[in-house]
Amino acid sequence: MADRSSFADQAMEFTPQLFSAALRMTRNRADAEDLVQEAMLRGFRSFHTFTEGTNLRAWLFRILTNVYINSYRAKQRRPDETDLGEVEDLYLYRRIGSFETAAASLSAEEQFLDLLTDDEVKAALEDLPDNFRLPVLLADVEGFAYREIADILDIPVGTVMSRLHRGRKAMQRALYSFAVDRGLVGAASDN
Repeated sequence: MADRSSFADQAMEFTPQLFSAALRMTRNRADAEDLVQEAMLRGFRSFHTFTEGTNLRAWLFRILTNVYINSYRAKQRRPDETDLGEVEDLYLYRRIGSFETAAASLSAEEQFLDLLTDDEVKAALEDLPDNFRLPVLLADVEGFAYREIADILDIPVGTVMSRLHRGRKAMQRALYSFAVDRGLVGAASDN
């Protein structure tokens, strides 16, 4: 059982990560701020139920996700408001090392992804339905393991794996279509 007096010291370090995830979930800065505030309030109120020594980050993400699912998903989206421009580059698509050394070891898929800008990747991610977008965000952006995602979303691990596969495939199709439209790659023949 955790002591509420230590909540701020322990939980505040995760606030930037929570906000980043909330911004990706809500696609709106003000809603993301509200979502994080509500999640932190609920976390504080129920901190006595948190088991010391377990993963506080995953516990907070589960609260954040539940608040989002229960509150923000029901609200009608504001189609004219998309504010992912301030979000840090997606972790999955970042490349480490110098271009010269990395280019030699890049797969064809990685070389293709390097032709795309973060805006296209973010748009492909935003266009995913929530049931695919949340697992992709938690796995590929936040770095959670399948078991942690299953716990956060309260779904079986097999469902996490299925939704990740489908979400990633949908993003792949969207990014491929973008590349074909822009002449970055040739269209595949239907033979």
